[in-house]
Amino acid sequence: MAVGVVFFLFLVVALATAPGGDAAVVEHTFIVSQMMLNHLCNNTPVIVVNGQLPGPAIEASEGDSIVVHVINKSPHGVSIHWHGVKQQLNCWADGADMITQCPIQPNKNFTYRFNVIGQEGTLWWHAHVACLRATIHGALIIRPRLGSSSYPFHKPDKEIPIVIGEWWGTDLVRLDKRFNNSNFAYVPGSSTINGKLGDLNNCFGFIEENYILNVEHGKTYLLRIVNAALHPQYYYKIAGHMFTVVAADANYVKPYMTDTIAIAPGETVDVLVVANAPPGMYYMVALGIMSLGPITETPAFISRGIVSYNNQANATSDGTPIMVPEMPDQREETLAFYFHDNLTSLVHHRVPADVDERLFITVDTGNMCRKGSVPACGLVSRMNNISFQPPANGSLLHAHYSNNMINNVISTLQDFPSRPPPRMVFNRGHTSKATSLRRVRYNTTMEIVLQGPPIWPSYPNPMHLHGHDFFILAQGHGRYNAEKDVQAYNLLDPPVRNTALVPVLGWMVIRFVTRNPGVWLLHCHIQQHVSTGMAVAFVVENGPTMDTTLPPPPADYPSCDNQN
Repeated sequence: MAVGVVFFLFLVVALATAPGGDAAVVEHTFIVSQMMLNHLCNNTPVIVVNGQLPGPAIEASEGDSIVVHVINKSPHGVSIHWHGVKQQLNCWADGADMITQCPIQPNKNFTYRFNVIGQEGTLWWHAHVACLRATIHGALIIRPRLGSSSYPFHKPDKEIPIVIGEWWGTDLVRLDKRFNNSNFAYVPGSSTINGKLGDLNNCFGFIEENYILNVEHGKTYLLRIVNAALHPQYYYKIAGHMFTVVAADANYVKPYMTDTIAIAPGETVDVLVVANAPPGMYYMVALGIMSLGPITETPAFISRGIVSYNNQANATSDGTPIMVPEMPDQREETLAFYFHDNLTSLVHHRVPADVDERLFITVDTGNMCRKGSVPACGLVSRMNNISFQPPANGSLLHAHYSNNMINNVISTLQDFPSRPPPRMVFNRGHTSKATSLRRVRYNTTMEIVLQGPPIWPSYPNPMHLHGHDFFILAQGHGRYNAEKDVQAYNLLDPPVRNTALVPVLGWMVIRFVTRNPGVWLLHCHIQQHVSTGMAVAFVVENGPTMDTTLPPPPADYPSCDNQN
């Protein structure tokens, strides 16, 4: 039987056996193309989907099947990652370039097919090639199967995606090469809210547009906030309003109120906002958090939009000032630490008590020298002293499925160690470069300690795991101490996430079970970090039965021939 037929039959069976039997098919066509945008007094060619920035939101209900036809009319190879979608038995659709597929080449097409079963809330999609996710991204909204009346909180009157991003004003593929070839920390021209730079950007008298959210007094709004930025965490506030946090990474949390949201790259946060302020206009502000230790002169990444009651922003200005929120300092990390620490699961999950495999992973930077007549040395990102190098000639998943990993198909393979090298000192020492893999048996309970630099210079690392959610058991500052810190583990109601923010000067502990065969990347979601090697691939073996075995690739699986 042809591979494509097998995959199609598998998809049909999966849909037919979905709980409730009322699954729908949500179908989209994504045309990826290049267009010119003018911001900050410059015309810049950007790669977008369907001529939109952000790209189109995908809206589905739990249990639905999503079909996205990607038509690549851009000059670069692209792949689309469905960030946070578990892709159970469907690793082929994960969209991680050179991990699960080769990029879709210019003038080629590929159709992603996947189900959204057992997940509700806000996820997102983005390009997984170089820095292209800065302009190729959008929200992925999964509602309860019975509609918004089934939310475990007050039914909102309206739902609004809020996508925090960045405007770089440069060729993003070249930007990625600069990340790889320089120690310099490149910075964007501005932050954005739903693609708008905001009125703090004034270039020779031309003021950039604000994103405007029109509200009605007394109504409740569900804001689905996505951090699609390449670099920093963000603080997000609306002057004169409070948020009730209800979900994160498409997992419900115990509601709690705050006036400030902290959201790291790759994360999503759902909040309820009641429009109960006096009629008028109020600024919403997204401020980048730049924790660079002793470095004092750091640029401010900031954008602002407007919350307007009864369409006042479209009326003639009467001179009434727009209320501005008081923002935290851009280098203030404590508020972000406690925001994440306050998240607990709405339901009591059964956290697996017996751990089969423990990893201690350091996430930091190290030195690497390139060979040549004049050796060039620089900093690279690494995990356990290995800077990840994607394979050059084919995807890891296809090599794994074909049992060709060790037949010189991927010559850069290296087993990933369970601990860093002895006496390793943060931010010092030579780093090796390899396609690092960790092979894991099906149904293995894994616990991973993610340790960031405990001394300056330090930085937070939002670590994203493909194909799985995980429990965040604990976080802390300094060096992780197994005997002491295990006593602080939350085994009752830990938050369930797909992205864990390892705090600046600190550590994070996660636990999950490998019940999804395939090849899944764990990587930092700061683009400069992942571009320079802060990643590792987990190879999860097949289980003992057909329904725990990865099926064949789809018929139109992108070829790795003639990659550019």
